[in-house]
Amino acid sequence: MAKGKGSGTHHVVPNAGGGWDIRRGGADRASAHFDRKSDAVERAREISSNARTELKIHNQDGRIGQSDSHGNDPRNIKG
Repeated sequence: MAKGKGSGTHHVVPNAGGGWDIRRGGADRASAHFDRKSDAVERAREISSNARTELKIHNQDGRIGQSDSHGNDPRNIKG
């Protein structure tokens, strides 16, 4: 996979045909598809944690509703 813009992220996004997809940032194809958002989020957290990427969880309208950092936090805060 080519590293491009957003390659340090994973996204849970609504699929136009129904259900939810997990996509790597900048990818054209989904790496996984789920009927339920909760299942997609659970698996995406595992993938993002293993890859140490940011996870962006989108709402049904496509806008980012939640963000999780799994080792690639751009902020440098101790604590």
